[in-house]
Amino acid sequence: MSADFLDTNILIYGYDATDPAKQQIAQSLIRDALAGEIITSTQVIAEFAAALLHRVAPPASAKDLLAILDALQPIRLVPTDGDTVRRAVEARQRYGVHFYDGMILAAAERANCKRIWSEDFNAGQRYFGVIAQNPFV
Repeated sequence: MSADFLDTNILIYGYDATDPAKQQIAQSLIRDALAGEIITSTQVIAEFAAALLHRVAPPASAKDLLAILDALQPIRLVPTDGDTVRRAVEARQRYGVHFYDGMILAAAERANCKRIWSEDFNAGQRYFGVIAQNPFV
């Protein structure tokens, strides 16, 4: 079964109340991920944790973030390894994306995902056979 892939920005919107419309859509996708219909990567979870600690205002406390990470534990994760890094370089070369976005594309491809939910990629474009879709448009 082919699943969808969840990008970091979707997780962040799920926990950011500054845009209730985006938060509602993101929370729906997160529920699907918790139900096993959408996967993500260890990199995405790490970026999400860093964003809540350093980029949102006010930043999450370590205690609150640990509780959130515990709640997200059921989401299936694609691990990051050397092959992912190599494929990320290929994504940068082929599509001109930032290296870390290439890591996300490589993880989605590795997991045989048909779609990546993100607002950071060109909606409708295929990257290594994975189509980007912005859930907020």
